[in-house]
Amino acid sequence: MKKLYKFLLNKLPRPLLIRLSYVFRLFAPLLYKGNKVECPVCEKSFSKFLSYGSNVAHRENVLCPYDLTLERHRLMWLYLKSTDFFTAESLSLLHIAPEQCFHKRFKNQKNLDYLTGDLVSPIADMHFDLHSIPLEDNRFDRVFCNHVLEHVDDAHQCMTELFRVMKPGGWGIFQVPQDFDREETYEDSSIISPEEREKHFWQKDHVRLFGADYPNWLRKAGFEVDEYKPNELYSNEEIERYRLMRKEILYIARKPK
Repeated sequence: MKKLYKFLLNKLPRPLLIRLSYVFRLFAPLLYKGNKVECPVCEKSFSKFLSYGSNVAHRENVLCPYDLTLERHRLMWLYLKSTDFFTAESLSLLHIAPEQCFHKRFKNQKNLDYLTGDLVSPIADMHFDLHSIPLEDNRFDRVFCNHVLEHVDDAHQCMTELFRVMKPGGWGIFQVPQDFDREETYEDSSIISPEEREKHFWQKDHVRLFGADYPNWLRKAGFEVDEYKPNELYSNEEIERYRLMRKEILYIARKPK
């Protein structure tokens, strides 16, 4: 049963996985009962997390079997808990490609005016191309767009659109897969086969691999950038228990007032 569960989570298309995960979560607490790892989002503990990722970027013990959080989701949640995101009187939020682990929580959050968008996601309110967001300027206090910019044709254009719809003084989180051993972002439009893209960009549907220069891409689009580093903020025990990625940096993109 566990092998089938892991196989489906790694192989099924994301839209179908979103629909089936509501069934998966009924089994998960029983299959992985324990207290070695903890998901701060669902606040449940398990004997271990599931493995996840492509052949090139496969990781063990990273996927929460209940709400399907990965390292990046848990880090983002911990950051949000350190801000006024849950306590501010009123915030407008645009959430691109809404993660299932956040979607229902944000939708039920009384202080949020919450709008979601995506090209195909079955849980998005609107469907559009990120290169041209059909929404007005300076509308949102917060904008989230995670693990999208490695898929799009023109990442800079998409970043400028995210900047455009954000209010001055607002901030956003735009996580991407990042190779910290690579100084510059790697792009090659001649690489078009899924197999070659997985080899070069870590996943079959990626068109670039961001390097250590990723925050400069955000600055070029107009943002000011803060860094939130788990290896400086959490103990080794906390990093292991939450199964965070030690080298990961959460970039907070702020639109100047």
